[in-house]
Amino acid sequence: MAIRDKSNALLRLQFDVPVAIELGCGPNKRHADALGIDALDYPGVDIVGDIYEVLAQFPVGSVDRVYSYHFVEHVESVSRLLEELARVVKTGGLVEFIAPHFSNPHFYSDPTHRNFFGLYTFSYFSTGSPLRRKVPTYQGKLRFRLEHVDLKFKSFPPFYVRHALKKLIGSIFNSCDYMKELYEENFCYLFPCYEVCYRLRRVESPE
Repeated sequence: MAIRDKSNALLRLQFDVPVAIELGCGPNKRHADALGIDALDYPGVDIVGDIYEVLAQFPVGSVDRVYSYHFVEHVESVSRLLEELARVVKTGGLVEFIAPHFSNPHFYSDPTHRNFFGLYTFSYFSTGSPLRRKVPTYQGKLRFRLEHVDLKFKSFPPFYVRHALKKLIGSIFNSCDYMKELYEENFCYLFPCYEVCYRLRRVESPE
């Protein structure tokens, strides 16, 4: 897929200025100061192209912050995406993912969704975790530390009462990490979660 740099955004990477990117931003980019990347040419997109091919154009350690809202569930390989982000994100840089929780019934309505996400998904690719349950790791060099995971409960108009109830449920299960783990193991199909939010920090790989 050919890359189209609509605003010569890649040239900015040559200067020592903070760089943020928003992956799969679509027509509604949330961060005006971020470089929007998407495979489709929407008005708010700065760079059009395949995500892996676009990231390959970024120099090592050129990005300070990465945002991703309901994009990572569409990618072919989460592991490959993290490898590319580990290359381009500076040590100390932040990566924020928001993706549908696996209990979200709407997740299955979209045939382009490929990947499932729960509390522990990025624990498999990270060093350190705020969660108590430990899982194996699937990459030789772990270049991210999982700093925070949140569960988001909500409904959309016209279901206002339902939305208020889910916000209350969310405040209970997000009160501490123990409650988050209790929810996912025991209550996730009784009270489906809409999305899960992750914050990862780029760290030096352990020797």
